[in-house]
Amino acid sequence: MKENLLVAEIDAILPQTQCRRCGFPGCRPYATAIVEGRAEINQCPPGGEKGVRKLAELLGVSPMPLNAAHGISKPEEVALINEQLCIGCTLCIQACPVDAIVGAAKQMHTVIAAECTGCELCVAPCPVDCIGMVQANLQPPAIGDKSLGGLNTALACEREKAAADRARSRYQFRLERLEREKQECQERLAQKAEVMAPGNGSSAAANLKKATVQAALERARTAQAQASKKNNDAEPSAGISVPNS
Repeated sequence: MKENLLVAEIDAILPQTQCRRCGFPGCRPYATAIVEGRAEINQCPPGGEKGVRKLAELLGVSPMPLNAAHGISKPEEVALINEQLCIGCTLCIQACPVDAIVGAAKQMHTVIAAECTGCELCVAPCPVDCIGMVQANLQPPAIGDKSLGGLNTALACEREKAAADRARSRYQFRLERLEREKQECQERLAQKAEVMAPGNGSSAAANLKKATVQAALERARTAQAQASKKNNDAEPSAGISVPNS
């Protein structure tokens, strides 16, 4: 239980970029690896030196320089798709860990800039190199008085936390969606395998043909019964005389 709480606390510090530069498939797995001793606290380039210091303070260890083997810290960026070159292959949609790219097969794709974490995972899969990274259009609080610098910092931290929380939620929702789609696919395959099994008929086509013939026979019997009833109802009764008593 204590380990789970510590993982959650570490995960709350991480920027939720879900970029995998740390060597793990997401921020939460990285947090778990730190708790289990399988990773150091300096493997998150998006978190930068500030993130390392926060993790060190939480864990009661000494800060260490950011490990350049995992990348360098840089200004926040978002992905931008050249919509004129986009061929609608959907590979970037499949790569995005927070579902921040929308579009359909063979249709133009676009990035929801407000939800993009800048992970860059969509860049490499693009077969036509139509995705680039641009500096995020951040809107700092419009407070001109330098004496209110602390308030500016607090507002910026609040914005970062809100963005991280939103990214975490979108990432988790995507994982749940993918798991649901995987289960649905497995169920469809299982149903198909059951239909194709030797004990259940030679093939799905044969079963379908059998069901079609059976339905046709049922319709024929129903039509015959209705025609017979109609003929019986239409028989004249005038040829039968009833003697007077």
